[in-house]
Amino acid sequence: MNRKEFPRCTPEAVGISSAAIGRFLDKLESGFTEMHGLMIMRRGKVCAEGWWAPYAPGLRHGLQSHTKTYAATAVGIAATEGKLSLDERVIDIFPEFAPENPSENLQKLTVHNVLSMGCGMEEMPRPTKDWIRDFLATPVVHTPGTAYMYNSTGSTLLSAIVKKKTGEDMMDYLKPRLFDKIGIDAGNLRMGRMPDGTPVGGGGMLATTEDNLRLMKLYADGGVWEGERILSADYVKRATTNQNDSATEAINNPPALDNFVGYGYQIWMCRPKGVYRADGAMGQFTIVDPSRDLLIAINETATGAHWAQETLNVCWEFLDEIDPETAMMPENKPLSDALALRMKMLAIPAAPYAPYGRFPECGFTVASGSIHIENPILGAMMGEAPGGGLTAFSFAPGENGCVQLACSIDGKDHLLNVAVDGRRTLNILPAGLVSQVCLSGYWKAEDTFAIRARWVETCFEKELAFQFAGDRCVVTEDEIVGGFLKRDVAPAIAVKSV
Repeated sequence: MNRKEFPRCTPEAVGISSAAIGRFLDKLESGFTEMHGLMIMRRGKVCAEGWWAPYAPGLRHGLQSHTKTYAATAVGIAATEGKLSLDERVIDIFPEFAPENPSENLQKLTVHNVLSMGCGMEEMPRPTKDWIRDFLATPVVHTPGTAYMYNSTGSTLLSAIVKKKTGEDMMDYLKPRLFDKIGIDAGNLRMGRMPDGTPVGGGGMLATTEDNLRLMKLYADGGVWEGERILSADYVKRATTNQNDSATEAINNPPALDNFVGYGYQIWMCRPKGVYRADGAMGQFTIVDPSRDLLIAINETATGAHWAQETLNVCWEFLDEIDPETAMMPENKPLSDALALRMKMLAIPAAPYAPYGRFPECGFTVASGSIHIENPILGAMMGEAPGGGLTAFSFAPGENGCVQLACSIDGKDHLLNVAVDGRRTLNILPAGLVSQVCLSGYWKAEDTFAIRARWVETCFEKELAFQFAGDRCVVTEDEIVGGFLKRDVAPAIAVKSV
């Protein structure tokens, strides 16, 4: 990997006031979202960066649909190398999966249409082993390119197209051509896969905040990295300009104002003129503003379109404070030093602290319902059936401010440390695509011990409440997203182990 670190500087050195970034942070921390990571680059220099502990600069983070821009980049590189054409018909690429009598509209479907969310479908199939066949069997209701529908399965088809046209798995194809060249550590990436092994180009990647910044800097620089062309100028122009009107998004998602102004190649257009972004659910944004030579990379947990849109609104307010013509401002060392210190001290809200209570001396076996300390959401994207969850558990005193949870998950025994001193303790619990979970516990009531499980490679946190009553334990599970209680799951009943 040829990685050159970006220059770091004060905001004023690139024409941004440290006070403006401070106001930007104030708004991001005002309570409508939960921030995880932020990087601001102007004129090729990083002028502000910070991560909200326990999130960290080298910790990969679920990208959701931000993954789509990586998949589109793979297609763009293949097109630049002459290995595929954007005008190729999809049924010509996958003749073995095409219906016996393809419709007229399906016959018109091209790589360009898939890239620009113009497949003409009104639904998309679920992830199965035969997902490509299922995709091509989905009715193409509209002439491709004449209607917009957000189609994540189509984005994953881009991964399959790369494999079919190059003979290489998309991630293997990207390593020497993209990751190694622009300084992304391919060994730190994770990618979910469909049942047939295809990378989930529609939303399966985990990468760092800076990985995303590096990807979008390639687009900001016209497809050239340190003098080497990686993407053709024509491809970059298409990818970052409107290829398909997306105004119909307002029908199903009216708060998401920045989803209505157009779509490029797996890249969204934004309301400020000329601004575009890679975008993943819950606010995984990398924003490019060519007029200001500015990039903003964000990881967060914003719940629902309303909160993710609010983050974009705050970003546009921040852009308004930056003069496109100002190259440099007078240094204000006290202010820039204070900002740098603030960005080193960022943290999400502390875990609940209520450590005093009494655990039953017995263990329990789950008699009805299910208990999942693992998070099956990413697995569901790949067509994986959820596991059986906890089948047995017991609690015992631990060391260093922890209690120990001994449990059996899908037939495997685990001993987990749960912090009760106000910290979050990291545990490694293999659960498919992600493995790092921070556990904290507190006595929610005299008879109820609650565990919060935060999967720090994702946006997701859940709370399991164990209510003890003699030989029985009732376990309730709440999904918590960014500090907002999202949904309740039916309680499980556990009984004293024999």
